[in-house]
Amino acid sequence: MSLVALLGFGTVVLVAMLVLHGYLWWRLVRCTTRPGPARRGMTALAGVLALLPALAIGLRGTLPRHAAGPLDWVAYSWLGIAFYLFLTLLVLEPVRLIARLVMLSGARRVPRRHDDPAQRSGGTAADGGAVREDRNVMARRLFLARGVALTAGAVALGTAGTGAYIANSPPVVRRVPITLPTLDPALDGLRIVTFSDAHLSATYGGRRFERLVEIVNAQRPDVVAIVGDLVDGSVEELRQDVAPLADLVTEQGVYFVTGNHEYFVDTRAWLRHLPTLGVQVLHNERVPIRRGTASFDLAGIDDRTAAGSGIPGQGADLDAALDGRDDSTPVVLLAHQPVMVEQARAAGVDLQLSGHTHGGQLWPFDYVIRLDQPAVEGWSRHGETQLYVTAGAGYWGPPMRVGATPEVTVVELRAARR
Repeated sequence: MSLVALLGFGTVVLVAMLVLHGYLWWRLVRCTTRPGPARRGMTALAGVLALLPALAIGLRGTLPRHAAGPLDWVAYSWLGIAFYLFLTLLVLEPVRLIARLVMLSGARRVPRRHDDPAQRSGGTAADGGAVREDRNVMARRLFLARGVALTAGAVALGTAGTGAYIANSPPVVRRVPITLPTLDPALDGLRIVTFSDAHLSATYGGRRFERLVEIVNAQRPDVVAIVGDLVDGSVEELRQDVAPLADLVTEQGVYFVTGNHEYFVDTRAWLRHLPTLGVQVLHNERVPIRRGTASFDLAGIDDRTAAGSGIPGQGADLDAALDGRDDSTPVVLLAHQPVMVEQARAAGVDLQLSGHTHGGQLWPFDYVIRLDQPAVEGWSRHGETQLYVTAGAGYWGPPMRVGATPEVTVVELRAARR
């Protein structure tokens, strides 16, 4: 990633963190406590929690694995909880405002008693009643704010907890039959088992990635296609985590294309290491997949962010990948980001397989993703080009998935009936 892009991304993240935690402090601390030790203590805790994600990002790659792991787990888990706290509090804002209006409209001045301290101190009955009314209103506001905060906390913890369970559960297997009009009948039933977005890191890897490889092997793949964002760390950090790729068993090979996260790390080191595990990197190129005399082309291009990475020779080049091919032969394209389907359609690609979106990962981010990508997950058609977007096997940031189940996709190619 270029320095300008990195600074821009960092600025956006910083502003988002300030807005998020500022609002949470206001609603969960300022509105629920009176001035004093409790408020000061909760403010200090809020400050620490706000710093954790920044520390996890800032110290990435500098801390040893045994220290980075716990920090990342706590920081990113809090980030997920904080997001759903923010969302729930926003949803409850109209309820809170209506309750306050009802509370104020129902407030009544308390009649002054003869033993009212206000009279003994020289105050009037009206003064004493107003003081009591103000105290009652303040007490009710505090009660309301605490009730809203507790409700938001319960909803956020429940949602984040469920999301953590789903994210760390075995990926589901989705079988997707896709008919290619020009596919030779001899290739009917060929299985391309694809997954994306494992995001191997301090919080995802080990036994969970071994389990993913076992699930892929259980589908008896003819081809395995890894559609980017495999790693979030260096080869030295993740050498053991990525090692299970060597255990993949296929008829026709394991293929990989880069995602945007491959350009956050030492890209060239990974492009050298993956072939040692039996994974062929498709760098703007294609290979024939054969069954007897029948074949189709499997093409792969770099991620669309590759050209801005500053790494010589990197950059999505579909023309180079398809140069010189036989137009009567079907072509399946591996491209990390679904948005590349417009180029694929113009080039006459039959099927594009993508990832990147995580299926939204944390609802309602799927609606935001639609602003940048033509599809969030599943099958769609774009002209004569078909697109399948897998929801991804891992996660990025918060170790949770809400409304987006991790998956391994079995694409079963079908020949058109003649």
